[in-house]
Parts: sequence; C-alpha cells; structure tokens
Amino acid sequence: MNASSPPSEVLFGMNLLLWTTHLTDAHQPLLGALQAMGFDGVEVPVIEGDGAHFRAARAWIEQAGMKQTAVTVVDESCNPASADAAVRAAAADKLRWAIEMAHALGAPVLCGPFHSAYKLFSGQGPQPDELAWSAEVLRTVADDAQAAGVKLAVEPLNRFECYLLNTAEQARAYLAQVDHPAVGYLYDTHHAHIEEESADQAISASAAEICHIHISENHRGVPGRGQVAWAPTFAALKKNGYGGWLTIESFSRLDPDFAGGIHIWRDYCKDPMEVPRDGLEFMQQGMT
Repeated sequence: MNASSPPSEVLFGMNLLLWTTHLTDAHQPLLGALQAMGFDGVEVPVIEGDGAHFRAARAWIEQAGMKQTAVTVVDESCNPASADAAVRAAAADKLRWAIEMAHALGAPVLCGPFHSAYKLFSGQGPQPDELAWSAEVLRTVADDAQAAGVKLAVEPLNRFECYLLNTAEQARAYLAQVDHPAVGYLYDTHHAHIEEESADQAISASAAEICHIHISENHRGVPGRGQVAWAPTFAALKKNGYGGWLTIESFSRLDPDFAGGIHIWRDYCKDPMEVPRDGLEFMQQGMT
C-alpha cells in the first residue's frame, strides 16, 4: 500500500468485544443482525477455547454470510518483551496457540497488542533489549503464521496501556527488526488520536506496513461522535490505496470483568447496537 497504489477492496468489520470475550452459539442472532446491517465480517476474540470451538464459530459466522478476523492479547506470564527466557518461551507458545485457533476460525488476520504484556510497565521507556526480545519471539512464530495463512497485525497502544510500542514510527522500526512478511501492524484510530501528531502523516509514512485498521473513537463509543481526526484519517487511507479490514472496536459494560480490565466505567450509548448501526454508516461515508 503506497501513494501510487490503486484503491483496493475495503471490508467492514465489527469487533465482538463490544458484547463478549468468548463467542458462543448463543450469539448467532447477533451475527445475523450484524450481517443484516451490512457488515462483511466480525472480529472474534481468541482468548479461550480449542480448535473444535473455533471451527464451530467459523461455521456460525459463515452461515450468517460473513467473514472473520481474530484478536488476541498477552499478559505478564507470556510477555514477549520479558528478560526471562522462560516467559518469552511461554509467549511463543501462547502465540502459536492463537495462530492455530485463528486458522481453525478461518481468520486471515490475527491482531492485537501481543508485542508485550498489556498494562505492564517498567517505569521507563522501551529498551533495546526488550524490543529485540519481542521481535525475536514474533519472528520465531511468524513461519507458523505464514504456513497457517494468518497475517499477524501487531497493535501499538497508547502510553497509558503499554510502553513498548505507542506510535506508527515505532511500529515501523519494530517490524524492521522482526523482518518477516507474515507480520505487519494494526493502525488503531483511538491510540493514534492520543499519540500521533498527524493522522495523515502517520498513515502515509507507514502505509506499506499497515495490514489492519481499527476504527475506534477517542471515548470508545460510537465512531463519529467524538474527537478523532476522521476526515484526514479516511482521506489518508483512500490516498494510499488501503485495501483490507476497517473494523469497529468499541467497548461496553456488558461483561463487567472485561470492562473493569480495560477501564470502562460508563456506558457510551443507550443501546450497544447503536455502535454497529451508526458506526457502519459512518465508515461507509468516510471511505466513499
């Protein structure tokens, strides 16, 4: 993807973390409702379960007439950036499991902040050794991802959620260390709103490395009802010929444990279904 690339197909997705951390057959009516709204697919949390579960989830999604991507996360026990070789080995094992589950799900993209442990801070910025350790873990599992037909989309987060990767520039440097075609990065509008000086510059400078997009408002509610720099964001994506998923990531308090873990203390709309309904229309207009 670069400034001279022709426009490519854009797919519109909805991250299921708005409702659940674990997709079950009870969510089949939700899948049908999202398809009826016009979504091309859903993003499925890969946090628990086995191959049989994710093969069943694939069937539910495809029966609803949609496609799927996957999202996962790592914690302190399996931190790729850890100084402890045993913890890094556990990180590689966790990512291989997630890749296997994404393959069972039929997801061509596995995204998330799996470069380092979520909300684990050292009290200082990223150190060269930490970046090298993390990149080595990702490079170690990248062949597995490539063989499974899964693209790994590493997600920089804002400074309040991680310290290893916060910006598009840092993501580019990190990917150069990983140096594997099965690994790219996820550009998330929520985190970019906090960390980047310019959405246009951030997207344009890293266009070749972006392989997934999260459309997320600054307050994590309905896209378009907040302060994210949407006009330059959509303009930069179109200018650089982005082709791939634009997936809404919004959160609620429907799962209290998950909400507490990511610091969601209030509701952003009266009905969670406002997010996909109004958010899809907003994305479609932005990319027109």
